[in-house]
Amino acid sequence: MTDSAPAAPTRTPPRCMPVLEQLATLYPHLFGASFLPLKRGIFQDLMDAHPGVFERELLKEALALHTRSTRYLSVVASGQQRHDLAGAAVEAMAPEHVHHALLEVFRRRMGRANERMRAQLHKQLCQNIVLAIEASGLSREAYAERVRGRDAAALAVLDEALAEAGQRAARDEALLRAFEASGQTPQAFADMYGMDAPVVADTLERARRHRAVAAAPVQAAATAEADS
Repeated sequence: MTDSAPAAPTRTPPRCMPVLEQLATLYPHLFGASFLPLKRGIFQDLMDAHPGVFERELLKEALALHTRSTRYLSVVASGQQRHDLAGAAVEAMAPEHVHHALLEVFRRRMGRANERMRAQLHKQLCQNIVLAIEASGLSREAYAERVRGRDAAALAVLDEALAEAGQRAARDEALLRAFEASGQTPQAFADMYGMDAPVVADTLERARRHRAVAAAPVQAAATAEADS
């Protein structure tokens, strides 16, 4: 008689799993097949909306498990707004929450990636941080101040993305100046240089936003000086 192979260990489901299933049934638009970022204070909203239904500690565990999942973090990393129980967007996602979600999703994916995929994921992360900087409405310096932590690897990625964002902003500004000097419509300007008109329009709009962000501290300082 031969010895049988040891049985693979089974993973015990979290004790809050029934609560997660109940949330998915009650709010499929938030906890179902697709997730949405949750507003701050959603725990108390759920307790108030369903008195006597949820055990406080189990609901806390369920929400913690849900919001730490890679699927949920990926939605946060996309920069979507936070939503209430009705599924209405009620508040913007803070830039630092988007940034840290990007880093955490990247870290988890890197753990399962081969060497070639790691290079692609690193490049994608830098590009996503550039987009997050632009979407935040903050200057690069203000964004860095909001998100900068102590992890050396995360700091290196941030610095790389900031440099890339600066180069992109410089290219956008050069195109905007050329467009303003041309006196042409966006379509005529694009045709003149053999460029795609929608891409030109997006770049010009992005460059104008860069200008507005850069001009805001100067305008605020001038206003403060005038009021003093």
